[in-house]
Amino acid sequence: MKKWRLLIIVLVGVAFVSAAMVVRSQWLRRPEVGSGPAGPKVPSEPFEKTWTERKVLLLGIGDSVTRGFGAGDRAHSYFNRLVSNPRDEYADMKGKCLSAVLPNLKTRNDAVNCSTSLQHLQYLEDRLKTQPDDVFGLVVMTSGGNDLIHNYGKTPPKEDAMYGATLEQAKPWIANFEKRLDKMVDLIESKFPGGCMIFLADIYDPTDGVGDAQVAGFPRWPDCMKILDAYNDVIRRCAAKHKSVRLVPMYDEFLGHGFHHADRWRKHYDKEDPYFWYYGNVEDPNHRGYDAIRRLFLLEMIKVKDKIGGGRGKKDEGSGEASGQRTLDGE
Repeated sequence: MKKWRLLIIVLVGVAFVSAAMVVRSQWLRRPEVGSGPAGPKVPSEPFEKTWTERKVLLLGIGDSVTRGFGAGDRAHSYFNRLVSNPRDEYADMKGKCLSAVLPNLKTRNDAVNCSTSLQHLQYLEDRLKTQPDDVFGLVVMTSGGNDLIHNYGKTPPKEDAMYGATLEQAKPWIANFEKRLDKMVDLIESKFPGGCMIFLADIYDPTDGVGDAQVAGFPRWPDCMKILDAYNDVIRRCAAKHKSVRLVPMYDEFLGHGFHHADRWRKHYDKEDPYFWYYGNVEDPNHRGYDAIRRLFLLEMIKVKDKIGGGRGKKDEGSGEASGQRTLDGE
């Protein structure tokens, strides 16, 4: 009897090891990224008329997602796709960009690769200048993701590099993030006396809700999903609290396009687009992921397009003449 029991234990152990090896081997194979458009459909009608004649500054704040790391080139970052269509634009998105509806648009992308929310607050305090009264701010922002994933388990967890932390350990850091995010919104509003709208994305999950970063070679992190959920709750509360803030639901849209995009049995499996939307570092989007993000931002902007240009600045002069898009940073 003991021999049979030992044999069963050994066989079960072998089965578990084999299953783990299969999962890992599936991940180690190059993920399929697919081709063509990605993300939700964007209607054409909102781009048929000018949204405002006012001067508008499209300002990018945040981390590598807003900077465009992994897009292949600048033209295919979500920020630049918001401004104008790349030469190889998909047929369904031609003409759907801000330069088509904001004739007095300027742009500046101040997002920085690898940056954390602590650095984003410091940027707003030290570097962002107060804009003229006649400028309306259109701010796009991704912040907080690097707080969670740094330093990939290589160092003990701390406030701006939480990887490996327990939920109890992270609770004061999460509370600080909420205060920091509220302060960032207040600072942005103060820098745009002519009014502004802030489009703030929540944080996506490359594990597709499973929480198994180890399949991509990272250390196990038992509380990763609890901490990610807590950070996203902070972002959503911020959007609900501030009238100037609109939530961009990046988390929901990216489910089913991470590590487990090919797992048909998963609840987030997307049979219409069962492909990987992340770059090779598995923390930034690839070119299709950036297409999806661009669409998400545009959809949120469309919902409030009649408010873009409103605020405390001068009324539209209504000259009817488009001065053309201009940039501050050459992008």
